[in-house]
Amino acid sequence: MTTFNLTVVSAEESIFEGRVKSIQATGIEGELGILAGHTPLLTAIKPGIVKLTLEDNNEEVIYVSGGFLEVQPTVVTVLADVAIRGKELDSNRILEAKRRAEQNIVSASKDANYEMLAAKLSKELAKLRAYELTEKLVRNKH
Repeated sequence: MTTFNLTVVSAEESIFEGRVKSIQATGIEGELGILAGHTPLLTAIKPGIVKLTLEDNNEEVIYVSGGFLEVQPTVVTVLADVAIRGKELDSNRILEAKRRAEQNIVSASKDANYEMLAAKLSKELAKLRAYELTEKLVRNKH
């Protein structure tokens, strides 16, 4: 078996459901690559990109705000509070949110929660990376 069922869901909706050859994600202890037949696993994942290789060898990118990855013998599930397909990301909105996050860090007082501000910036940078990877995949198809 060279493919497996993958389900990616957010708190609001199912983002992806289908057969894939592999996925890549960032777990709390490092990068994860999942192929068919992977050992069962349950781990938290960091905000960032989940990269899918589909049955037809095309690739797709999904931004996740963090969450959990569960690997079972025949199905893998990604559960995230927020999950957005790369092709649905809006670069202008991301860049504006990134600019605001950077501005908040620069203008923060001594009492500010820098970890929270940095986490917001990190999420916007991950969205931007997902958008850029998606654009690159689209350009390489043509």
